[in-house]
Amino acid sequence: MPNDGPSNYDAFLFVSFGGPEGPGDVLPFLENVLRGKNVPHERMLEVAQHYQQFEGISPINEQNRRLIAALEAEFTARGSQLPIYWGNRNWHPLLADTLQQMADEGVKRAIAFFTSAYSSYSSCRQYQEDIARAQSVVGPRAPQVDKLRVFFNHPGFVEPMVESVVDCLRQIPEDQRNETLLLFSAHSIPQGMSENCQYVAQLQEACRLVAEGAGHANWELVYQSRSGPPQQPWLEPDICDRIEALHKNRALRHVVVLPIGFISDHLEVLYDLDTEARQLCERLSITMHRAATVGTHPRFVQMIGQLLVERMSENPDRLALGCLGPSHDVCPADCCSYQPQKP
Repeated sequence: MPNDGPSNYDAFLFVSFGGPEGPGDVLPFLENVLRGKNVPHERMLEVAQHYQQFEGISPINEQNRRLIAALEAEFTARGSQLPIYWGNRNWHPLLADTLQQMADEGVKRAIAFFTSAYSSYSSCRQYQEDIARAQSVVGPRAPQVDKLRVFFNHPGFVEPMVESVVDCLRQIPEDQRNETLLLFSAHSIPQGMSENCQYVAQLQEACRLVAEGAGHANWELVYQSRSGPPQQPWLEPDICDRIEALHKNRALRHVVVLPIGFISDHLEVLYDLDTEARQLCERLSITMHRAATVGTHPRFVQMIGQLLVERMSENPDRLALGCLGPSHDVCPADCCSYQPQKP
């Protein structure tokens, strides 16, 4: 059962989505991602072509390696001896293999960090189901795994994004800044999934905190990367649709885009934003400024260390900005529940 109080752990588990690292990985990776989901085969092949435009390599694994290296340095600076293990949902290193390694090396209890700042089935609960499935594969020796809370409103997540937005705004002529549209982009999810989680509310709060921190009132939350069948409603508006609609009503000269739903520049960021949205802006004579994700920003790395200390403390300092407060440590039984539509 999940731990609901201060505890000692003997390992840190870094949990992420995974991504292909060569052309031959792309289709097997996408088959893992889409297994059991009602996504047309044509859509899978379309997404595969996105990966092939980048030589079949998703940047996510290398970004995770850099973040893990930064965490190792952070843990050492904090005097922590916790070894860091890495397991992915959809590509190597896979969670089942990682948990088997942990069991073989004597790990009994691990605390996990998920590379998503928000609560939803696909960004939290599904990862926990994947861990439970991996534990069943490993068997009785599988380590117990608890997770750190989501961090959408933690200052270590918000403040680096404020910096990146301010950096973009400074590139815009001062007399044009107030009219500049700031678009926060996040991965779209099915509306049925969003109805039983705090995904949209948490995103809206994170956007508000970043916009207020940057002193910029002209902002909107948009979505990207939907993959379901056309008849299934997903969160909208799509970023490209929204840019076109707004540009028709009033000519936009500058747009700042921050992929607030991602902690690093995933393939979806490189394709949907840096390729498609940028090409649209060029066609419409709009200058697009892309704000940086948190990546390995020192304050974000420190935040992960703070969340670890918080979880292991008797009287933790649970940092959170805004009005929603810090998220729970242990998810309720029905938290973010969702029954995906079967093909």
